[in-house]
Amino acid sequence: MDLSEVRFDQNGLVPAIAQDVDGGQVLMLAYMNKESLRRTLETGQMTYWSRSRQAFWVKGATSGHTQQMEEFRIDCDGDALLFKVRQRGGACHTGFRSCFYRRCEDGAWVEDGERE
Repeated sequence: MDLSEVRFDQNGLVPAIAQDVDGGQVLMLAYMNKESLRRTLETGQMTYWSRSRQAFWVKGATSGHTQQMEEFRIDCDGDALLFKVRQRGGACHTGFRSCFYRRCEDGAWVEDGERE
């Protein structure tokens, strides 16, 4: 696969959005470098680059809440990736299905999501 159109930033990273393949819910946003993208494409298991730990992480390696890649897309500028995934368990480390479980209501954050 030709990945020359992927535009990594000055730190060698590109944002990667994980979306539920069946329901379309946005599950999470993480970052990838060239190697984590290569590993994801080779194995089908979502592999990200942790900016805080400066290390690779395979989603679900410790929690069992895995993400199996079903589809891979790139945006029009090449600087953002979208993966449609089959999520097992919650995507968020807080226990919610999606990391986007809070919405703004009358200027306050309200939890509005499913716990796994």
